[in-house]
Amino acid sequence: MVVLRHAKSARPPGVADAERPLAERGLRDAPAAGRWLRDAGCVPDLVVCSTAVRARQTWDLAARELPAGPAARHDPRLYGADAMDLLAVVRETPDEVATLLLVGHNPALEEFVLLLAPEGLGDTLQRVEEKFPTSAIAVLTQQTSWPEAAPGGSLLTDVAVPRGAAD
Repeated sequence: MVVLRHAKSARPPGVADAERPLAERGLRDAPAAGRWLRDAGCVPDLVVCSTAVRARQTWDLAARELPAGPAARHDPRLYGADAMDLLAVVRETPDEVATLLLVGHNPALEEFVLLLAPEGLGDTLQRVEEKFPTSAIAVLTQQTSWPEAAPGGSLLTDVAVPRGAAD
């Protein structure tokens, strides 16, 4: 399973939170996240993405960097979710999905990663505990089926924060 926090968003006056678009930095970082997923071999079979504009834009830009467009589902439960809400979404994943990607928001994503993975390789766990910034990616492995996903049942194997180059 892979977790991607949306890229840096703008805060235009008068725009509702769910409608906030990506900022310039976010427009650079989202494709970098897609390249990281591709290069790390973390191309998802299914993407479940928040309905918030900044999350949808992040996924759209990241997906352009992948060899094939995986199926994507926009799920309103990811916006305003907590860690247990995310776990409920994961448990609905079809058996044929090998790699699931969640695209959403903090603090839920950070809490979700820490809920599922009490251990991590190298300093991955410490990095997530310190900060899970915009465009952050966490890769988790689990030994169970999706419906059996549970707190403490995963290992955090990688954490990355891809950044696009400024022009």
